Amino acid sequence: MKKAYLTVLLMLSSSLVMAAENKNSTQDADVKNRVDVVNSFKVTTRSELVGLWGMEIPTNRKCIEYYNFKGNNDVVIKSGSEWSSGIYDYQPTQDPNEQIPALILQVKYDNNQVDCSGNQQDQTGEISQYFVKWKSPSVINLCTNEKAEQCFATLRRVLP
Repeated sequence: MKKAYLTVLLMLSSSLVMAAENKNSTQDADVKNRVDVVNSFKVTTRSELVGLWGMEIPTNRKCIEYYNFKGNNDVVIKSGSEWSSGIYDYQPTQDPNEQIPALILQVKYDNNQVDCSGNQQDQTGEISQYFVKWKSPSVINLCTNEKAEQCFATLRRVLP
C-alpha cells in the first residue's frame, strides 16, 4: 500500500510540476507576443501638407478649387466640373529662414471638363513645380520662385 501511495504521490507531483512549467512557458510566450506586438509599431511622419486644402478663384469666388494631398503622395484636385489626380512630392527645407519648401505635382489623369476659372484643358502628363510659403499652419501661398517673390495662389486648410 505504501508503494502504491508513493507512486500516486509521485505521479501527482510530476503532473503539478509539468503544469507549472507549462503555465510558465505559456506566460513567457504571451509576454514575448506582447513585446513583438509592441515592437511591431512603426512610427511614420507625414508631410505637413497632407490634408484637404481649398483655393478661392479671384474671378469666381463662388467656386473653390480643392487639393487633397494624401499621405501616400497621391493628390486629387477638384475644380468646378474638372477632376484630376496625380502624384506630388513635397520637399521641406532644413532651414526655413534660408529656403522655402518645394512642391512638385504631376497630373496622371484629367477628366477634361471646365474648371473654376472657366478653362477646359486636359492637363494629363503635366509636371509643375511650385514653392510653398507658409503663412500659418492653415494657410500657404504657392509661388513661382524660391524667394517667394511671385506668389499666385493662396490655399487654406479645410481638413487635417
